[in-house]
Amino acid sequence: MTALRAAVRDPFFRLGVSDMVGTGVGVGAWGLVTGIAMVKSGMSVPLALAMSLLVYAGSAQLAVIPLLATGAPLWVVWLTASCVNLRFVIFSSMWRTYFQHLPLRQRLAVGYFSGDVIFVAFMKRYPHPVPEPSQVPYFWGAASLNWLSWQLPSIAGILLANVVPLSWGLGFAGVLALLGVLLSLLFDRATWLATGVAATAAIAAFALPLKLNILVAIAAAVAAGLLVEAVDRRRPHAVPPAPLDGPAPAAAVPPAQARETVALGEEGRP
Repeated sequence: MTALRAAVRDPFFRLGVSDMVGTGVGVGAWGLVTGIAMVKSGMSVPLALAMSLLVYAGSAQLAVIPLLATGAPLWVVWLTASCVNLRFVIFSSMWRTYFQHLPLRQRLAVGYFSGDVIFVAFMKRYPHPVPEPSQVPYFWGAASLNWLSWQLPSIAGILLANVVPLSWGLGFAGVLALLGVLLSLLFDRATWLATGVAATAAIAAFALPLKLNILVAIAAAVAAGLLVEAVDRRRPHAVPPAPLDGPAPAAAVPPAQARETVALGEEGRP
């Protein structure tokens, strides 16, 4: 308890919490809709609660719910969930740079509590892969609020699913919540391109059975994102050529040295 209180009092823990407040509303709406959808699709309440607490992967849960409702083969369900969660392989490779010094138990906990919005917020705060003492409390502050923002509305949706009528249009509210979370994750050219390719592929393959257009969209988005990153890595960065002769640029001369040079020049004037 002492360690927990110290972590909560850490200013970087509170900073992680504050950075997640904006997206917490969208995550909560997403969790509420997902909880209701799990029960409405025919899943029992205990199984839905176990899925919410153990799986803790909103995108994968939403992706497999229509497959479970339509009686899709188990291999399709597993393949869909695996493809949706492939992004966590990339996240884990990035987390390793920051948290590889932690014990195995803590690294496993980081893997469970990791999420898209946490990853984006963390990378904005710590763009350089250099371990710092403030990174661990910041992560747990962001992860704690994100976990509560998801689990509490999700559990409420599971328990109240048979009370909430479909006429409330929560499905549309879930779409709006997902759009809000999605827009917060689009921060570079690769993510924008991958999103556009995924949307186009999902619409083009909509006629496929068993919701296989989801798999097509995921595969197309991953391929597009990896292609853009590979091109960016191979593209040579523009480096300004150094002057062959003449004085160094003013920006390259330290201010103190520049002042000394000017003073010497004024003293040597006739």
